[in-house]
Amino acid sequence: MSITVVGTIGIDTIVTPFGRADNILGGSAAYFALAAGNYQPVNLIAVVGNDLPPASLDPLRARGIDLAGVEVGDGPNFRWGGEYHLDFNTRDTLYTELGVLATFDPKVPAAYHHTSVLFLANLQPTVQQKVIEQLPQARVRALDSMNFWITSAREDLTRVLGMVDIVFMAEDELRQFAGVANLRKAAQSVLSLGPQIIVIKLGSYGALLIDRAGNYFAAPAFPLDDVIDPTGAGDAFAGGFLGHVAAVLAGGRDLTPTDFRRALLHGNIMGAFACEAFGVERFATLTQQDIAARYQQLVSYTHIEAGV
Repeated sequence: MSITVVGTIGIDTIVTPFGRADNILGGSAAYFALAAGNYQPVNLIAVVGNDLPPASLDPLRARGIDLAGVEVGDGPNFRWGGEYHLDFNTRDTLYTELGVLATFDPKVPAAYHHTSVLFLANLQPTVQQKVIEQLPQARVRALDSMNFWITSAREDLTRVLGMVDIVFMAEDELRQFAGVANLRKAAQSVLSLGPQIIVIKLGSYGALLIDRAGNYFAAPAFPLDDVIDPTGAGDAFAGGFLGHVAAVLAGGRDLTPTDFRRALLHGNIMGAFACEAFGVERFATLTQQDIAARYQQLVSYTHIEAGV
């Protein structure tokens, strides 16, 4: 079983209260792939600029990410800069330069047509739809979005939401899309469009999972002593979540509500790993033992026997 992600590969400059990192590897596809690759093989679809140094993709190659779907465009790479405030839940965008991303027309390699899990990272909804249409056999299709598309491409986003099984949204994005403050009611408005599950990202407070059957599950974020850089934590969260989903499918059985609850924990621990260093640096040293230990810790932090 494999996972295919379509998203961005960026060159980031990040400023936090703990320091600064200039011109480092970033982008939604990079964070997702490096997290999900700890569970199952990952195929990556993206466009990079002709100014991207070849060594920039070495962290992905080193972790076995299939880059056959990465094309080189005629122009500069996507670049983003951000500065975080002390609470890390708010940040200022310093600049966004789309470069070749502005005209990205994704083409799925034939070798990716066997994929079992498809993740549509934050991109223009029409681009996400093009990938869905090229991978109709994917067993699980998941989508992430952001406030910008809710405002500027609402009709396109609404159509694509009806084409996926799982939706990832931050709580402010969900409230904006649904037009209601209550998260449960807002979630139902998205689920009514067609998805089976919505995962609501709560930042440093964890995540919620709500499905069409009415199942509801909440999991806290993994507690860290030091947060260095939260960039990409949401994409790494999706990588852990869908990585676990793909691993269950690879085991030859159908997914259950318990599998998705466990996936939420895996998402939270992967999001936490992303925060421990600038950019994607932490994933270079991440081991299966690290993941297993942190998963057991989070289980122990959140489990309590029923009683009075």
